[in-house]
Amino acid sequence: MRSLHHCPAPAKLNLFLHVVGRRADGYHLLQSVFQLIDRADTLHFDLREDEQIVRTTEVKGVPQEQDLIVRALRLLQAEYVRRHGRLPPGIEVAVEKILPMGGGLGGGSSDAATALMAANHLWQAGLSRQELMDLGLPLGADIPFFLFGETAFAEGVGEALQAVPGPDCWYVVIEPGVAVPTPAIFSAPDLTRNTEPVIIADFSSSYADSGSRLSFGKNDLQDVAMRLFPPVAEAVEWLSGYGDARMTGSGACVFCAFSSEAAADRVLAAMPGKWTAWKAKSLKSHPLMKSLLQNQ
Repeated sequence: MRSLHHCPAPAKLNLFLHVVGRRADGYHLLQSVFQLIDRADTLHFDLREDEQIVRTTEVKGVPQEQDLIVRALRLLQAEYVRRHGRLPPGIEVAVEKILPMGGGLGGGSSDAATALMAANHLWQAGLSRQELMDLGLPLGADIPFFLFGETAFAEGVGEALQAVPGPDCWYVVIEPGVAVPTPAIFSAPDLTRNTEPVIIADFSSSYADSGSRLSFGKNDLQDVAMRLFPPVAEAVEWLSGYGDARMTGSGACVFCAFSSEAAADRVLAAMPGKWTAWKAKSLKSHPLMKSLLQNQ
């Protein structure tokens, strides 16, 4: 096989996000539930005759050398050399980008995870899913989740993952039109850093009782993001008229859960035209799980 085309890199939502402490090295200790949704970037991979890793499409604001896709593939390339004693064929990557940067949807990390899955398959590199997760972690704390590939309760800096049942629902997501830099949120002096830790059973029992409603926890980063970025506050306020609206990740995107597609459509029909907004279905597992991850 010399190519893999139309590989999805799905977005994630943080159904809640608590900051429960801080490590000695400054990294924050988190608890969250990551939910995959069916809104996705699409990547296409082709092996080359040489040994170069090349991104063939422009991604605004992201030079090739800084792209998580390219950096992840180079890490896997180096691991391949370590295991097999030779370089694998080069790869060309084309990216159809629809997920916003700085949106809290994990788009860049998801792209990198899909690239690791695809290259591991095309190169027959032989890394397990856990080995791919370990390889990707230094590049970004969200990458292991996308390789984990199913709804997960996350702890640590986001890398300690356990599968949990997630809601079967639709989401309306607003892109407020700003990119929120993660460091600006985590360095804010008024960020809550001492939320009481929870256990998986707390989350699971909450969803069993409430169906699709976001009744559990909150996003500890949201208040800071709303203060620093008024468009985020405006989107939260508007969407809160239809349910428990909250921000995902460190922002900027804001979402609300609905029990049916028709309910989501009604909210989208009322949406002010100044925002980009869309609906997405919850996913139980990564779309590439069966084809690329199941046997790893």
